[in-house]
Amino acid sequence: MSYKVRLLATALASVGMALPALADDETITVGFATAQSGAMQAYDKPADEAAMIRIEEINAAGGLLGKQIQVVTADTKSDRAEGAKAGLSVLDQGADLVIVSCDYDFGAPAALAAQDAGIVSFFSCAESVKAGIQGVGPLSFSGSVLAPVQGAAMAEWAFKEKDAKTFYKLLDTWTVYNKGICDGFDWMMPKLEEQGAKLVGEDTFKNEDASIAAQITRIKALPEEPDAIMLCTMMPGGVSAVKQLRAAGINSMILNGSGMDGSYWLSAVPDLSNFYIPVQASIYGDDPNPDVKKFNEAYKAKTGADPSSQYVYPGYVAVDVWSKAVERAGTTEAEAVVAELEKMKDEPTLFGPRTFTSELHHQANARYLVVNVDKGKPGVVGEWTLSEPVPMEAILK
Repeated sequence: MSYKVRLLATALASVGMALPALADDETITVGFATAQSGAMQAYDKPADEAAMIRIEEINAAGGLLGKQIQVVTADTKSDRAEGAKAGLSVLDQGADLVIVSCDYDFGAPAALAAQDAGIVSFFSCAESVKAGIQGVGPLSFSGSVLAPVQGAAMAEWAFKEKDAKTFYKLLDTWTVYNKGICDGFDWMMPKLEEQGAKLVGEDTFKNEDASIAAQITRIKALPEEPDAIMLCTMMPGGVSAVKQLRAAGINSMILNGSGMDGSYWLSAVPDLSNFYIPVQASIYGDDPNPDVKKFNEAYKAKTGADPSSQYVYPGYVAVDVWSKAVERAGTTEAEAVVAELEKMKDEPTLFGPRTFTSELHHQANARYLVVNVDKGKPGVVGEWTLSEPVPMEAILK
C-alpha cells in the first residue's frame, strides 16, 4: 500500500469512517531504509542484522499480533537524497515500521518520509536528540542512548570510581554527536566541581586534522598533566588523536563516547592503555548478562562474524520495543503504538531499560558498562548509571 493511500486512510478514519482492509492482513511489514553500501554501511548493516535477529525470534514465537513479520529493504547508498527515495520505496511496499540509518543526518530523509506518511520510524542507533521528535516529529524514535548521557556518565564515573580530580576537554567539532558528548560533560562538570573536581583547560580540533600538535602543546604546558581528558570524537579522526596524545607522552586517562567502541582500530595505537568508553553491552565476551553472550553467539552464527561494536545492539532494541508497543496497542496504527511507547518507563530489554515520553523519544539516562583498553586489550571494568538524568536544557544545548 502506498504512503498516499495510508494518509487517506488515516484522514478518513479520523472522522469515523469505516474502511475495508487495504493491506495484507496476513503479515506485518518492517521496512529498512538504510545504507547497504557506502560509508554508513559500517554502522547500518550490523544494526540491521541485529534487528533481523529480533524479527526472526518474534516470527518463530508465533509472530506479532498473530501475523508473521515480512521485511522490505531499500538502499540509501549513504546519500541523503537517496535516503528520501529509500524511505518512499519501503513505504510504497507497505511498511508498518521504517528503520532508518544510524546517523541523524543520513537517516532523517527517510524518517521524514515516514512521518509525512503517518508511519513510525526508528533510527537504528542515532544518538542526537534531533533523531526523534525534535528533528523529525512525534512518530520518530531512536533505539540508542543520547550522546550527552555518554559524556556525563564518563565524567561522573571517572571522578567517583577512579578519583579523577582534574579534567581537560578536547572537542572534535565535526559532528553533532561529538558536540553532544561534550554537552553532557559540560552539564556534569559544575556538579563535580562542587565536590572538588576542576576543569583545567579545553580545546577543539577537527576530525580531518592530520595533526593536533598545537592542542597537545597546550596540554603539556599545564602545570600538571590532567587526571582525565574528555575526548569528544569518533572515527576516523579519533584514532589519530589518541595516537598523537600517547606518542606525545601524555598518559592521562582518556574518556570517550561509545563511538570509539571496537577492537578493529586498536592496532593503530599499539599497547594502548588507560582508555575508557561507555557501552550498552559488551562485544568482548565478558558481558555480565549471559543473555548478551547468547545474542553475540547468535549474531556470529547468523553473520559469520562477532559484533563489531556496541552499535549492533540498538537495532535489536528498536524492533523489540516497537513490537511490544504493537502487542499492547493491538494494532500497528502509529498513534496507538506511539502512545504505548510513551508509556514505557524502564522497559526491560536485552541491552538495558528504555524509557520514552511525550517530550523525548531517546534515553536521558542509561546503565552503561565501562570498557577499558589495557595494553591493547579491551574489557569491561565496571558499570555506571548517572545519579540523575540529563535534563532537556543540556540535551537541547
